[in-house]
Amino acid sequence: MKKFLLILPLLGILSFGCSGKKPGNIGLQNGNLAPCPSSPNCVSSQEGQKPFDFSGSAEQAMTRLGKVIEAMPGARVETLDADYLHATFKSRVFGFVDDVEFHADREKGLIHFRSASRLGYWDLGANKRRIKKIKKLFEGS
Repeated sequence: MKKFLLILPLLGILSFGCSGKKPGNIGLQNGNLAPCPSSPNCVSSQEGQKPFDFSGSAEQAMTRLGKVIEAMPGARVETLDADYLHATFKSRVFGFVDDVEFHADREKGLIHFRSASRLGYWDLGANKRRIKKIKKLFEGS
């Protein structure tokens, strides 16, 4: 019984305490996505990663991207505009939440991205793998 009483608070923390608060830097800032922190739990096309290419209108590309993301496990599109998308991804086991943002550069035909964990320091490469998967699905749709 004592072990159960010790495990119960831990389960509560893991169930409800891993989502973290929505960061204040979500959204465009002077036409750009926020820079990544120094921790290795964030990837960004504005900091060394290759952005997605798109053809057609930005609106069509963002709508297509939104459909790709909505079909992914644990994903939720929070904001979808003509040239901006914000989604959250919640992990199955501990409920960790990552924020993923996309911004369409209409002139260059590029979609910039930023994917970052709300909590922790290192994500074991989860954000980078997620972006690769989204890119593959987006290009194949």
